[in-house]
Amino acid sequence: MSAHTRRLPHADLLAALETRRSVPAAGLCEPGPSADEVRRLLAIAARVPDHAMLVPWRFILIEREARGEIGALLADAYRAGNPQMPPEKREKFAGIMSRLFPAPLAIVVVSRPNRETMIPVVEQEMSAGAVCLNLLHGAQALGFSGIWVTGWAATNDEAQRILGVGEGERVAGIVHIGTAKEPPAERPRPEVEALVTRWAKPG
Repeated sequence: MSAHTRRLPHADLLAALETRRSVPAAGLCEPGPSADEVRRLLAIAARVPDHAMLVPWRFILIEREARGEIGALLADAYRAGNPQMPPEKREKFAGIMSRLFPAPLAIVVVSRPNRETMIPVVEQEMSAGAVCLNLLHGAQALGFSGIWVTGWAATNDEAQRILGVGEGERVAGIVHIGTAKEPPAERPRPEVEALVTRWAKPG
């Protein structure tokens, strides 16, 4: 076989990429990935472009009883951080924080760019974003569903401390993974050709 022989398309992989659909965290239930599946999922997530092999990201896993424990801490932090908010509204959003991790597994992808190298920080942060997307594709391939979110818990200083995010780090995304309670409906997609220009030499 020639070294330049093109590999045949992988129909199952293409179908998974073409049909992946985010499912809201509240729509994800048990079963979630097993311990072996989580290890495999993280290995898939780590196979991303990474200029100079800096590994400018890491994972925080939230599962089992930790979901409720961290939710309670985030709810308290939200209350303490918003004393000026009307009580009813504050309690409403604190309640949302307490139920922030309904899926069997949440993976916090932490961006930790190395600022002492010549590699632009933006490249390192995009590598962390690619990790989030690989988690979604890996979950799809394993038969699960997921969603990539951020929000208050990903950006508030006290919330990040509770999550375990350190100085010089920030949350690239929180990826919730589980089994979809019902098949997700498709949503409108952009007309790709309308987004494309083909380069031509300037006149």
